Amino acid sequence: MDNFLKTSDHSIDQLNDLIDSAVKIKSGEVKDRPLDGKSIALVFFNPSLRTRASMQVGIYELGGNAVILEPGGTSWTLEHRDGVVMDGNKTEHLAEFVRVLERYVSAIGVRTFAELKDWETERTDPILNAFAKYATVPIINLESAMHHPCQSMADMMTIREKLGSGKKKVLLTWAWHPKPLPMAVPNSFALSAAQFGHDLRIAHPAGYELDEELVSEIQQHSVATGGSVEFTNDVQAAFDEVEIVYAKSWGGKQFYGDTDRDIEYRADLRNDWIVDEAKMARTRDAKFMHCLPVRRNVIVTDGVIDSGEFGCG
Repeated sequence: MDNFLKTSDHSIDQLNDLIDSAVKIKSGEVKDRPLDGKSIALVFFNPSLRTRASMQVGIYELGGNAVILEPGGTSWTLEHRDGVVMDGNKTEHLAEFVRVLERYVSAIGVRTFAELKDWETERTDPILNAFAKYATVPIINLESAMHHPCQSMADMMTIREKLGSGKKKVLLTWAWHPKPLPMAVPNSFALSAAQFGHDLRIAHPAGYELDEELVSEIQQHSVATGGSVEFTNDVQAAFDEVEIVYAKSWGGKQFYGDTDRDIEYRADLRNDWIVDEAKMARTRDAKFMHCLPVRRNVIVTDGVIDSGEFGCG
């Protein structure tokens, strides 16, 4: 098995096979326990509810044992950079951590958020890629600075479950939030939507563009799969005739390292960039989706999220 760092490391056939297997396991059609007698490490640098619980339960139900580690909490603080003189607050280098851990486990899941401090560094996913560099067992990305592939695969599965197979008209919309958030979820949703051939519309205010290199990759996959990608700053027209509305806030890369400036810039966007009943009325009876946790009446109104037209990947 290969690493699962982002969806575009794998072909659409491989991704479809993953969803097909997940559907069969979920329905009870397949009762295999492929992890019987195996342990999987889950390394959490950051908090988690859904990813942590779903991974732990999923590993158990597939016959395996989850080993949960929290660097700086339930395990030593970790240094990931090469050539560093470790005379600071880091206790162990990731090289030793991984080489010891992989003797006990069959794969390692890693969750490490962006710190929103240095865009050029964080866009390279340094901690996640350090795990991949040192490990000889598969590394699974449980959310990094740039990608959240397990979330986006759950989202693609949800779209299939709710609306069936085939191309859908999908909106990824920025939403106001009181503070800047990482880009991993919108990045991965957009990337996987393109890989699965959906007609994708990405709406955001000026100043909250996604990474240029990632956008180029999204466009290339869309062409290859017969989908489409369009961008708009029009928060009203963005909702017209779409079948899926996926809302997520993210920080502007131009503001990395200056949270106060991002908060000031977004202050006037609050009233417009919320998913409400009026915007949903412009859609083609769309399903609303969000990765959770979601701030009610900030990202989305109570009326929309409680309407019954809600899907969570």
